[in-house]
Amino acid sequence: TTLAKLTPGFVGADIENVVNEAAILAARRNKRLIGQDEFQEAIERIGAGPERRSRLMTPEEKKIVSYHEAGHAVASFFMSHSDPVQKVTIVPRGMAGGVTWSMPNEDINYVTTARLRDQIAGALGGRAAELLVFNEITTGAISDLDQVTEIARAMVKRYGMSDKLGPMIFGQKE
Repeated sequence: TTLAKLTPGFVGADIENVVNEAAILAARRNKRLIGQDEFQEAIERIGAGPERRSRLMTPEEKKIVSYHEAGHAVASFFMSHSDPVQKVTIVPRGMAGGVTWSMPNEDINYVTTARLRDQIAGALGGRAAELLVFNEITTGAISDLDQVTEIARAMVKRYGMSDKLGPMIFGQKE
């Protein structure tokens, strides 16, 4: 059940990838059994991409990424419908300079407007922190902007959550 709690929203193929990745990590570490550490790292690799410790950041970039990720965590913490923050790191993963990892406590089948709005606020927390601390923003929020645009677009076009447009579906998912 621990693996299930760490992988809400994962489908069978995702779980298979996690188990395979955890097995590879255990083998690289000369372990005969797959432990919790291997599962945790495998979940993070599948969800956010592999660590890129070789990607060098200047001290100024580390400071920016630190505040950016802290902004996500703080914004999410204060949103009453946000998922709890599980981990914050400035170790680059995939194309991201850092990651703030949030997960629901349980599987969620129906998402409320309040929950979607809190997801948007949490995603924009990094950009807001940059503006507050450095008095300017960086390009570091590009994936956050992609995420909030997709959520907002779905709220209006697919879920009928717009007060102005009403309960209608617009377009065919394009």
